[in-house]
Amino acid sequence: MESKVQIPVPEAGAMFALLGHPVAHSMSPAMHNAAFKKLGIDAKYVLIDVLEDDLPGVVLSLRDMGYAGWNITMPLKSAMVPYCDKLSDAARLCGAVNTVVVRDGRLFGYTTDGRGYTKSLADSDAYPDGGSAGDLGTVTGRTLTILGCGGAARSIIVAAAIDGALRIHVCKRKNASFDEAVAFCWQVSQETGTPIDVVNMNEPVDLKWAIDDADILTNATNVGMEGGDMSSPVPAEFLRRDLLVSDIIYHPEMTRLLSDAKNAGARIHSGKWMLLYQGAEAFRLWTGEDMPVEDVKRVFE
Repeated sequence: MESKVQIPVPEAGAMFALLGHPVAHSMSPAMHNAAFKKLGIDAKYVLIDVLEDDLPGVVLSLRDMGYAGWNITMPLKSAMVPYCDKLSDAARLCGAVNTVVVRDGRLFGYTTDGRGYTKSLADSDAYPDGGSAGDLGTVTGRTLTILGCGGAARSIIVAAAIDGALRIHVCKRKNASFDEAVAFCWQVSQETGTPIDVVNMNEPVDLKWAIDDADILTNATNVGMEGGDMSSPVPAEFLRRDLLVSDIIYHPEMTRLLSDAKNAGARIHSGKWMLLYQGAEAFRLWTGEDMPVEDVKRVFE
């Protein structure tokens, strides 16, 4: 199948790309190209705007043209799965791929969103009020309550379960996809050994119970996002001082949830660094090198 999408022709060195629609706003080229330059890697990262109908042809063209790998963003993360020759355990469990590595003409699919989130917890710069999360800067041995069960939430759930979270509570609106979310969480729990339960987010008693039991509360819904519903997904009175409150939303950086948490004396964790660390994980998969994160942060900001 021939692609109708214009794909930059590799000239020299390794070629990488971001596939999705829209992609013009993405920070990924600035991040990765700065990292390539800093480490002296002969490589280039470009944007390719792709609709789902064009994905099969684009994937074939990228492989035939010698691209070394690519990222996939919305709305193509699930659509990429059937074109991969092999999936990581996390990508298989999530049913989504955001990073492809090409090895000997075969496509290896990964999801780095969840790993990016868990790694960002350890970075002091991810805390807008200064300092760090201290003992809560890891999911290992901690109880997490995650709001939502969409693509980003699932990647975080899988990464946290693989990393040894003590328990995970998933708070989900009881709509048409509730039972499917329960089935997903059951499968992850069976394969990782981490207890995971799903509660009705619209039931205040259940939501409060899940938050009261948590060490880390993470909003993985779009509630609070600029241009949408900028309220908080939980009542302010449910938040407390010994809770780490995290939001994967990065526009605005200080969401209503984080503002309420700060007022409650809780530690707060900014979502924008998840973007950086999921990119750093993709960079490592492609190059075998650690992204020079401190240098890239200056470009990222």
